[in-house]
Amino acid sequence: MSSAPTEAMAARKDAQDVGAAGAAVHGEATGGGGGGGAFIAALDVGTTCVRCFILDEGCVVRGSAVDAVRLLNPQPGFFEIEPESLWRKIVNVIRQAVRDAKLTPGDITCLTISTQRCTFLTWDHRTGDYYHNFITWKDLRADKLVDEWNSSWTKRSMNGFSYALYLLTGQSRFLAGSVLKLMNGQVTPRLLYEIKHNKRLREGLSKKRARVELLDSWILHKLRVGNGQDRDVDVEHITDVTSSTATGLYDPFTLSWSPLISFLFGIDTKILPRVVDNGYKGFGHVHPTAFGPEWADTKIPIAASLSDQTAAMWGSQCFKKNDVKVTMGTGAFLNLVTGPKCHAAVTGLYPLVAWQLKDKERHEKAIYCIEGASHDFGTVVTWAQSCELFENPADTAAIAESVSDTSDVFFMPAFSGLGPPVNDYRSASGFIGLTPSTTKAHMVRALLESIVFRLVQLIEAAEEETSQKLEIIRVDGGVSRNDFVCQFLADLSQLRVERAKNSESSIMGATFMAGLNHGIWRNVEDLKCFRQVDRVFEPRPKEHAKIVARMDKWSRAIARFSDWY
Repeated sequence: MSSAPTEAMAARKDAQDVGAAGAAVHGEATGGGGGGGAFIAALDVGTTCVRCFILDEGCVVRGSAVDAVRLLNPQPGFFEIEPESLWRKIVNVIRQAVRDAKLTPGDITCLTISTQRCTFLTWDHRTGDYYHNFITWKDLRADKLVDEWNSSWTKRSMNGFSYALYLLTGQSRFLAGSVLKLMNGQVTPRLLYEIKHNKRLREGLSKKRARVELLDSWILHKLRVGNGQDRDVDVEHITDVTSSTATGLYDPFTLSWSPLISFLFGIDTKILPRVVDNGYKGFGHVHPTAFGPEWADTKIPIAASLSDQTAAMWGSQCFKKNDVKVTMGTGAFLNLVTGPKCHAAVTGLYPLVAWQLKDKERHEKAIYCIEGASHDFGTVVTWAQSCELFENPADTAAIAESVSDTSDVFFMPAFSGLGPPVNDYRSASGFIGLTPSTTKAHMVRALLESIVFRLVQLIEAAEEETSQKLEIIRVDGGVSRNDFVCQFLADLSQLRVERAKNSESSIMGATFMAGLNHGIWRNVEDLKCFRQVDRVFEPRPKEHAKIVARMDKWSRAIARFSDWY
């Protein structure tokens, strides 16, 4: 929770950086001067911050606003967001960003939305009554349920039956089913937990009044009905495909809510939003009553809705097969584009719909990716700051470089367990190898090295999954501004690490997609001039051998922290 003010300040700094970068590109693209006639409002709702940027058709930031999300922790392992408080922040940042841009609401051409995935609530949308707060993707309330299911006879039987079907048919969806399991980050276990423990929700379901909202579907609903002030408005219950794909309820192979998951867990898919593609023409318009009298005569179209990781892929311009980006934020997310075919991942990475748009013949075309996550990436840095290992995260690169190595001190970044390819969600966090001569600098360097070790595990797993040798990684997010982390990643992976001038790729990606959908730009070729590279970190072969030896020793330490809880 203490990270929110820090994230908010970082977002304000990035707003200035985006503007500067955009201004330079705009000058190159159009010969200088101010923006054109189109203004896109890009709303990004993350785990710690809500922000809105106003960009013109040259991708120059004209105005911005940011506010911190208040993350509630009512019990150990519970992480929630109060919905109406969040809505007020969304309204405020949009209004403030328009004012900051010195525009009127009527000047806004369209709105685009980027949201965190797998954060959900249930409510009665007719009355506006909530059965519980937003339960975020970091929440661990269903941990016991996850363990019980993953060790159950039913799960083992399902995996075995799926593998048998794969051997008979050769269909990759059955291979994926052979390693299917529940994970805390998915909506499925947390929804099951609430159904079991929330009496009001069970009553709402029995009366067919309750429904599930993902964060994007809830925002879309509130925007289009004017926050419920216009009772005559009835809008579709929809979510975009990139928000639904990681829920655990969605089958990326069939592009639909999974009937198998519905059958296994008794979840009626009628309470879930209808899934639409990212270029859907029915997102509708912002209802003017949502924002007050000055918006009364506006009819601003919602041009795009997409998840934060898809937005980051687009912002990093990962459009081709085998393009890969790593977002270094609260968590670290590696996404490798696998193209028009859904890849059955078996190492703990998982296949997702990267995005879905209509082609020139108006046929819906899905592009897929595989994803791996390290949920405690930025969290490790925030925790270390709260423990007073340093005052400012921006200082950590210099602190780490003040010592030549960690003096055999290692850190295990496992506050949420260790994800793929280790897949040990009972693992503990901690230092190992401390001696009386250990300094804060050794500990800070060990922390930063550990999060890179986890990233390299994900990279190696992705290369193994796809049988491809990667050449370059595009990085974004707050931690990507750390030069030590980026150079250490290049040295260890022996891959080039490319960092854009703008670390907020999700804002740019949401803007790019909205501009294409709304006809501001024609195709992705028109977008290439808007990405400016800040620095490329080249791998140093001389450093590789000794760093690999350190990672090997860290890998052996995994067993010391394994299966702790």
